[in-house]
Amino acid sequence: MQLRLPTLEAIQAAVWIELSRAVRDKSHGWRTPMLATVGTDGDGEFGDARTVVLREVDEPARSLVFFTDSRSPKAVQITAQPRATLAMWSPSLSWQLRCRCLLSIDHEGLAVSSRWQRLRLTPAAQDYLSPLAPGAELPEPHRVTPMSSRECFAVVTAQVQSLDWLELHAEGHRRARFEPQGARWLQP
Repeated sequence: MQLRLPTLEAIQAAVWIELSRAVRDKSHGWRTPMLATVGTDGDGEFGDARTVVLREVDEPARSLVFFTDSRSPKAVQITAQPRATLAMWSPSLSWQLRCRCLLSIDHEGLAVSSRWQRLRLTPAAQDYLSPLAPGAELPEPHRVTPMSSRECFAVVTAQVQSLDWLELHAEGHRRARFEPQGARWLQP
């Protein structure tokens, strides 16, 4: 059984440590959070959710980074409505984390180019080199010849506005919210 952290300060510090760990550890439960955005496909009363890969964490800036194809529905949704939630679960910690964020998306510039240079020789680079947009209809499953440039690669920065932490535990569940104006315990 895992040692329970006693204070809000200790929990908040541990949350950021675990987020940073998730970037480096591909098996960490928080490595692939669920991103929930507002739909823009004419059915605006439904949200849209998908899994993303956490690529960077900057605790002092309270930001998280992931990548996307600039033609994806997610990129359109972020541009139209930059408010979103990232939700993640860690089975080993028995912790759920919901991050309410303001998103920004960059398609060009040094921040995008430098990240592409690190990514371009990995298998993940293929995700951003398709001549077809994500979700494009195909007449039949087939391989698409990749493009040679990174023109569709985009970097999404999630500026964390609040963290909602939930611990599931046999001795009793605990929940807390962390915001710039302070931290507080909540009813689970």
